[in-house]
Amino acid sequence: MSRIAGRFARVEPRRRVRQLVLGLLSDLPRKNCWTIAEWAGDKTPDGMQHLLGRAKWDADQVRDDLRQYVVEHLHDDQAVLVVDETGDVKKGTDTVGVQRQYTGTADRIENAQVAVYLVYAGRRGHAAVDRELYLPRSWTADPDRCRDAGLDQDTTFATKPELATRMITRFLDAGHHAAWVTGDEVYGGNPKLRAALEARGTSYVLAVACSTEVTTQAAKFRADVLARKLPKRAWQKLSAGAGAKGHRFYDWAAIDLADPAPGSRQLLIRRNRTTGELAYYRCYSPRPMPLTTLVRVAGSRWRVEETFQSSKGLAGLDEHQVRRYASWSRWVTLAMLAHAFLAALRADEHARHPAPDTLIPLTCNEIQRLLITLVARPVQDTAHRLGWSHWRRRHQARSRTSHYRRQATET
Repeated sequence: MSRIAGRFARVEPRRRVRQLVLGLLSDLPRKNCWTIAEWAGDKTPDGMQHLLGRAKWDADQVRDDLRQYVVEHLHDDQAVLVVDETGDVKKGTDTVGVQRQYTGTADRIENAQVAVYLVYAGRRGHAAVDRELYLPRSWTADPDRCRDAGLDQDTTFATKPELATRMITRFLDAGHHAAWVTGDEVYGGNPKLRAALEARGTSYVLAVACSTEVTTQAAKFRADVLARKLPKRAWQKLSAGAGAKGHRFYDWAAIDLADPAPGSRQLLIRRNRTTGELAYYRCYSPRPMPLTTLVRVAGSRWRVEETFQSSKGLAGLDEHQVRRYASWSRWVTLAMLAHAFLAALRADEHARHPAPDTLIPLTCNEIQRLLITLVARPVQDTAHRLGWSHWRRRHQARSRTSHYRRQATET
């Protein structure tokens, strides 16, 4: 917290943001301004809501501090930047960025808010370092709607690969290094993103569709057609990394691609050893890389799913109940910071105190439990609990009265 303290001009928001981050790390069943304010000992949620909505501080500056913090604690010369999006199912249409759209969280089209994240993944751990809210055309085409949500009226539409390019560019322009970039088909299928990475000499392993056409020394083929032409000896059994149940073994093959531009390019193919299902990746690096390296990078893409799962489960990344853009960016940035703290502490503990064979290494979940039990469990008296019960009922009564009045006016 001392790292970001300088971003807050007054002592009150500095204290409040510390309580909010501790609340995000707590074991509250639901995390929002109401529950965290009660947990922290406040009499009402007004202070927490003010911190997210009206207090003067820049979430992008805190994001920059977070990025530096993650790189320092999880530093790896062969780190991979993973780009991916995640969605939060929402009700109504007033929350910034919400519309009916596909989200992998629900695995279907839902009324949802979608954001693209950049995750720094290395041998010591992984954590999100940047975020961009995806704004559908229905939003960017309506300046009044953007203004009401706290967005600039000149906000323009950007695709998810364009948002990913922004975040990768910010990361590299800040002087940080990442050896590779990886992502799913949404990003691998975008030629502008690939060209931007190649222009900077940044290596990538990006998933593509089976219908992707690539050029070899012989001719141009679809990726799935090339896969069928491979002889048995072209496949190698390699691990894509350790999972919850051990190493994830697949069969892998790489085909050199023809391109007049400098650098090495391959089509990487992964085959499930049980089902035979195939997945495809376009690969680029300034110089040729062994197959084992390409497989390691492709396997790093699963780190983003682990990051989303722990950020949501441990730090309330998806539990924000805010409508305007500034409040959204502040909440998710602080949730990312809370998760990064757990990831950094885990990495440092693994380095300083390796676990004996009789114990598994400390996990983020276990560190959170210890933090809650030993450090951050406030004790509130009965009067505080009863006061909050009274406040909630009074607020709900006002909301009910307002709803009935509006309903009567409409009828």
